[in-house]
Amino acid sequence: MRLGLNLGYWGAGNDASNLALAREADTLGYSVVWVAEAYGSDAATVLAWVAAQTSSVDVGSAVLQIPARTPAATAMTAATLDTLSGGRFRLGLGVSGPQVSEGWHGVRFTAPLGRTREYVDIVRAALRREKVRYEGRHFRLPLPDGPGKALALTVHPVRERLPLYLAAIGPKNLELTGEIADGWLPVFFSPEHAEAQLSHLRTGAERAGRSVGELDIAPTVPLVPGEDWRACADAVRGYAALYLGGMGSRDRNFYNRLAVRMGFADAAAEVQERYLAKDYEGARAAVPLEFLDATSLLGPEERIAERMTAFAEAGVTTLSVAPFADPAAGAGVLRTAVAALERAGVA
Repeated sequence: MRLGLNLGYWGAGNDASNLALAREADTLGYSVVWVAEAYGSDAATVLAWVAAQTSSVDVGSAVLQIPARTPAATAMTAATLDTLSGGRFRLGLGVSGPQVSEGWHGVRFTAPLGRTREYVDIVRAALRREKVRYEGRHFRLPLPDGPGKALALTVHPVRERLPLYLAAIGPKNLELTGEIADGWLPVFFSPEHAEAQLSHLRTGAERAGRSVGELDIAPTVPLVPGEDWRACADAVRGYAALYLGGMGSRDRNFYNRLAVRMGFADAAAEVQERYLAKDYEGARAAVPLEFLDATSLLGPEERIAERMTAFAEAGVTTLSVAPFADPAAGAGVLRTAVAALERAGVA
């Protein structure tokens, strides 16, 4: 199991600290630095900035939003980042959610599975530098009865095949990921609850004639070192409450549904009810301690090492930590993760 670092969203006032974290991860031998996007900073620009100031660590999008770009635009971005970084780019994609897709990008959140499959087909064809011709239900290239013609990417990526990851939560999306992706980017991954998700991933992989072991399973996991793991959990409450309560509408929150499938139905309903009523403190308090512990790395180094062992035994191959700590302490948090991984003996 390798270590990764997820810097999350840029532009929250801690950009200099995040760059320092990326450099520290590079020095410590981390496998990858991920950057996210929603409706603020875009991931591609930040990744180019990070890649220019690191030397060996991979840089990855977790994720580039599918509704934000045409497949051809994503292929152009991926090829450019791979070239500029010297072959260090990992392409993570996700459909986002209905509110962002329709409210921000103006793209209907319909048939997400079919759109993702066709999108990946076109991106891969473009990165193979083929003349792109595609007749799908959702995408057609070139457009019929017009002046367009099939074109090939003029940029030469460093590698023939860039690693492509999908962010997936629901069962059918997990099957699709197992079938067509090189890696999976889960959120709120819990070793104790992972088998239900992995079974869907396995179904998709077997459909494609391969094993789930061929995929890089790369969850982002909050990391809060400290003496009292229960106190450490409080640092993650706001993040969990936002996703379980406010990422989506009352009837279409994929993170909330995931918590329900993990056995936290009553708590998930309460968190959402309080969050949507703007009782944010109440929502934070309603997140179960057991949920936070199951999906995070909390407490002293030896306890973090024990949890790392559990993640590795559950099939995780890249453990991407998200430090929830004072920015000034960030480098120390990354070093703690390295020490814990060595203690766990699963590197």
